[in-house]
Amino acid sequence: MNTRKLADQRVIIVGAGPVGLTTAMLLGHYGIECLVLEAAAEVPHDLRASTFHPPTLDMLEDFGITSRLIEAGLVAPTWQVRWHTTGEFAEFDLSILKDHTAHPYRLQCEQWKLAEYLLEHIRDRLPGIEVLNGHRVQKFLQHADSVDVVAQGPDGELQSFTGAYLIGADGARSIVRSQLALAFDGHTFPETTVLATTSFRFHEHIPDLSFINYCWKESGTFSLLRLRDLWRVSLYPRDGESDEEAVAPASIQAKLQEIHPKAEPYDVLEIRPYRIHQRVVQQYVHDRVVLVGDAAHINSPSGGMGMNGGIHDAFNLAEKLSRIYAGESTELLQLYERQRRPIAVKHVLEQSGRNRARMQERDTEKRRRSLTDLQQKASDKALATQYLLETSMISGLREATAIR
Repeated sequence: MNTRKLADQRVIIVGAGPVGLTTAMLLGHYGIECLVLEAAAEVPHDLRASTFHPPTLDMLEDFGITSRLIEAGLVAPTWQVRWHTTGEFAEFDLSILKDHTAHPYRLQCEQWKLAEYLLEHIRDRLPGIEVLNGHRVQKFLQHADSVDVVAQGPDGELQSFTGAYLIGADGARSIVRSQLALAFDGHTFPETTVLATTSFRFHEHIPDLSFINYCWKESGTFSLLRLRDLWRVSLYPRDGESDEEAVAPASIQAKLQEIHPKAEPYDVLEIRPYRIHQRVVQQYVHDRVVLVGDAAHINSPSGGMGMNGGIHDAFNLAEKLSRIYAGESTELLQLYERQRRPIAVKHVLEQSGRNRARMQERDTEKRRRSLTDLQQKASDKALATQYLLETSMISGLREATAIR
């Protein structure tokens, strides 16, 4: 095994997705050297998160990242819950948050663009950050004042790295969490979501459509999220339809035709099926190993809180580590956990779970009551502000800051 020793004070981050790279960038600006180990050879351009909430845009503003995301993405000033059959909807206007955020809207932009912008920022401005792609972590070992990490490089050789701390930002299938033998408490929802993209311009054919729409139809639910050049459609198997049948081109076409019938087939550009999980680890901090993002918590994507919550983890943890490196107590890592884990449970898992439950409802009367309640909230400034502070993740961040 080839041995490669790095500076003992360097932080090792496993995972070069948006959360891992955000953490690395922040630590680099604090003057802390980092090594990022990523199994993939390059940034994957597959279908993942695409919604950026106002506080996330606020956080990334100072680093020149937000302006690039806005240039590449689509500003969504409103979002809707729609009853597709009747055309009724409740619409929430995020401009009501203008006194609470510099970005009172959601931004629709693929997460891989954020990863690429972060990589460019790191390579251009932060020489103390090293990113190694094609390096799959195999195991790690903690000591009193360091962590040894073994990774398999692109050539198949095993390499050893040493750092002061290890951050697991390696997603839902985290090898770091697995090596710690942690329970990932929660559950998996029974339905499979099928995400499809198309260039069809739904907004030119469905009246009053927002850029972000969570929709009821007679036989279930779907969502329509617009990006700059295409629409992302979340579809669900029909009753009795297997996962294999649900991803078949004929099934995708039939469900899209239910949304808007047209003579020609839809141009379906990508299809990605996935299962929805709601899980959180009991403990984020394990001596010198810390979990962030999907390695610590995963949730329903309804409401777009997963990636944003992970980025918020990164900002909180990087600030704590900067203070530790400046000489403060390592107990600050426990404060990171106390500030972030309850927020993940209350404001991410529970809120996204409520979003999912509302849209999965099949009972007509319950749908009617839910829509009426949302319309009342949307039309009342005080109620709308409170609701949007919650669903835009601002309330959770404020609650976390208050925890000492």
